[in-house]
Amino acid sequence: MERTILHCDLNSFFASVELLSLPNLREKPVAVCGNPENRHGIILAKNEPAKKYGVATAETIWQAKRKCPELILIPPHREQYYKYSRLVNEIYESYTDRVEPFGIDESWLDITETMHLFGGSGQKIADRIRQQIWEELGLTISVGVSFNKIFAKLGSDYKKPNATTVITRENYRQLLYPLPVSALLYVGHAAENTLRSMGVRTIGELARLDKDVLSRALGKAGESLYEYANGLDQSPVRFANEREEVKSVGNGMTFSRNLEGEADVRAGVAFLTDSVASRLRRAGLKGATVHIYIKNPKFQSISKQKALPHPTDLSRELFAAVMELVEQCWRYSDPVRMMTITVTNLVESDCAEQLSLFDTSRPHREKLEKLETAVDGVRSRFGKGIIQQGRILHNDIGVEIKK
Repeated sequence: MERTILHCDLNSFFASVELLSLPNLREKPVAVCGNPENRHGIILAKNEPAKKYGVATAETIWQAKRKCPELILIPPHREQYYKYSRLVNEIYESYTDRVEPFGIDESWLDITETMHLFGGSGQKIADRIRQQIWEELGLTISVGVSFNKIFAKLGSDYKKPNATTVITRENYRQLLYPLPVSALLYVGHAAENTLRSMGVRTIGELARLDKDVLSRALGKAGESLYEYANGLDQSPVRFANEREEVKSVGNGMTFSRNLEGEADVRAGVAFLTDSVASRLRRAGLKGATVHIYIKNPKFQSISKQKALPHPTDLSRELFAAVMELVEQCWRYSDPVRMMTITVTNLVESDCAEQLSLFDTSRPHREKLEKLETAVDGVRSRFGKGIIQQGRILHNDIGVEIKK
């Protein structure tokens, strides 16, 4: 049976959610941005009037204001974005149990088995969902309808805002092949540059390349891109309650002032490793490799990683490992603007560890595990700020301890 898959993309999601409580600003150029005083001064989202001025996501506020001097800036309210994302996905799940979120504002729906209940047509169901989300939540979506996930995604991008685009086996070459190759999902800058060097600028030119040529140039990714461009993607839409495999757990931040000196760096590392360890425990995971990424005020960066002696979810062990990396690759006299800590090579927490007769640290680690788990419980009940490490209390580096 031919699959019918929808890709639903909320239009200007962050800005649209903010404007629900600010309807008088809907026709004016508006952008959601971080706090410039905390050095998060970039555009996070913009509405349609702002887009007409060329305001772009991820550019600095001063660049956006130069394009649109009357641009209205509003702060983000992330809890509202998660709330509306959940409400939208609940609507999707009333049409099918195969709903796979792709970020906070996009989802794939496989309606193959259920569309006979809602009109029997992918386009009719897409239009019905668009209408329902507008009437119930005041938000608009663009929907792509196709026979695989990749083409459905291209369909939702094809026409915005508030539109349905149907891509079939009969029309996909006409609609999609003239598009730039960068429009294809998973074609990043590196792949685009490689393809450009091969004379490939459109999806159609990519589709006509020999699969072996692409494989030699881009490895397995080249084989996947060949299949995507030729409509051969068979990847399933996951069930709504199916857990996506977690490949990494991390946290990063741009500090309100540069970290200078060992004490500052230790405070920043302590906060990030504590939050990463807490996230690992919540997910029931441990990691065997830790990565650190540091950027200085000139936006020069360095990254380094370290294999751990055993998988861990303990903040103290992550802190010690990260500090070893810092001392290997960074001088305390050099200022730090931004830092990210990520843990990879994840295993389930209850995965059996290979024990050694000579491992004398195990009893101590068991005590630490009980202690940090107890801290999680207290924070869950009374707030994250109820227990904190002394080195990050009363800091002025931008670490916010929410009660």
